[in-house]
Amino acid sequence: MRYVIGLDLGTTAVKVGLFDENGRTAAVSTQEYKLITPSALIVEQDPEVYWASFKQGLAQILGDSGVNTGDITALAMSAQSETLVFADDRGAPLRNAIVWMDNRAQSESDALEEHFSNARIQAVTGQPQMLAAWPAAKILWVRQNEPEVFARVGKFLLLEDYFVYRMTGRCLGEGSLWSSSVLWDITRKCYWQEMLDCLGIGEDQLPEIVESTAPAGPLLPGIAKELGLDAGTLVVMGGQDQACGAIGVGNVRAGTFSESTGAALASCIMVDRPVMDPNGQMPLFYSCVPGMYMISAFSSGGIAYKWLRDTLCAEESSVAGRSAQSAYAVMDGEACTIPAGSDGLIVLPHFMGAGAPDSDQYAKCMVYGLCLSHTKAHLIRGFMEGIAVVLTRMIEALEQMDIAVGEIRSLSGGAKSPLWCQIKADVSGKPVCTMKNTDDAACLGAAILAGVGAGLWADVQTAAQSFAEKKKTYAPNPDNRQVYDGLLDGYKLLMQTNKAIFPQL
Repeated sequence: MRYVIGLDLGTTAVKVGLFDENGRTAAVSTQEYKLITPSALIVEQDPEVYWASFKQGLAQILGDSGVNTGDITALAMSAQSETLVFADDRGAPLRNAIVWMDNRAQSESDALEEHFSNARIQAVTGQPQMLAAWPAAKILWVRQNEPEVFARVGKFLLLEDYFVYRMTGRCLGEGSLWSSSVLWDITRKCYWQEMLDCLGIGEDQLPEIVESTAPAGPLLPGIAKELGLDAGTLVVMGGQDQACGAIGVGNVRAGTFSESTGAALASCIMVDRPVMDPNGQMPLFYSCVPGMYMISAFSSGGIAYKWLRDTLCAEESSVAGRSAQSAYAVMDGEACTIPAGSDGLIVLPHFMGAGAPDSDQYAKCMVYGLCLSHTKAHLIRGFMEGIAVVLTRMIEALEQMDIAVGEIRSLSGGAKSPLWCQIKADVSGKPVCTMKNTDDAACLGAAILAGVGAGLWADVQTAAQSFAEKKKTYAPNPDNRQVYDGLLDGYKLLMQTNKAIFPQL
């Protein structure tokens, strides 16, 4: 039996999965870590934390599975978007990585928007709006605020590129991650020279872009020894976490829609050609399936719910510690006692700005309508409903583009909650399907890319569709339609009326 490894480099955790040649899970490990957040706009991470967490998770799956390392054919990565590593000529980081949620580069983003215009940026890169989160703005911020670092940069690397460089010695990237850098021409599949010139960087400081299924090369001997793997283990590129998660739930054909509620809420629908949103709302990405594209949006998601758990739900965490339940399951039990609409409570779950289609990097979290009659259980359900509203806004934007969404394939941590799946179905009016591989979808998607790159499977579509199986479908409850229509209207009104206030907070 041959095996492949899928590594998911997430925002608050690294997950490592081992899968056999039939797509079955042999072992999975998750290692959590905390972000460095000295202020509301700054979010960083030491790249060594990602690497150490990967090593710890890898050692655990190797120990738990008992698989002979000689039977492990290849590995590939699923990685968070926009997290940027500033490295020297040898690939060593010069400072902490600037995480995708970081919004400090607002003035730099504004300057780039003024120079190029959002319309031009969308026409070239597929991104309808210049944002502080995009790597182009981050690079300009470092150039203007940390010139001593900028002067020493040999390579600008996204997180996946950093791991590939460290493991193989090759400086490679791929289109699903570089789509939102605003440095890459999505239709011509090359770097945008005008943007590079504006930032004062050269193409020699950027990775060579290849397909997600491209082999990067075998592990360097020293790295193989450090990781406890055979030196012949092949490293294959991989891709953006949402793109890999989509592959993991069989979203590999045009028209299929999936959502992931991890640290971020992200949605993805596949298209077979570049489709630019004429309304300037929904971003276009290159996909991990060679030759295909995806319309993908992300916003605040599970990280807001995690904040609620860590800040206000110590009692639930204590109960979980004394039982086999997770804190989230205990929170679900409380939220189940609250009616749809949380008795008038409306939550805008935006801790680090809002993503498409309501893009606003200044957006803040807001709990509106709080009364003495409300309880913590109302807050818990309110957060779940607020995130479901954000997902529904993404679907509404797609339908304005005449792209139909029939069902929602749900993955990541949020899919573990039956209540949350039902809320998403009720708010969106679409059936929500969980898959048998929902929990490990991003890891499986990366593993499929590894297997295709190593010749284990013929192509991504065939492998992904053969492994994807539906587990449960949650049908919308028509009895909740009226209350959730009101919630949607309230959310839109609050976002609109507070737009002028957010930057002042």
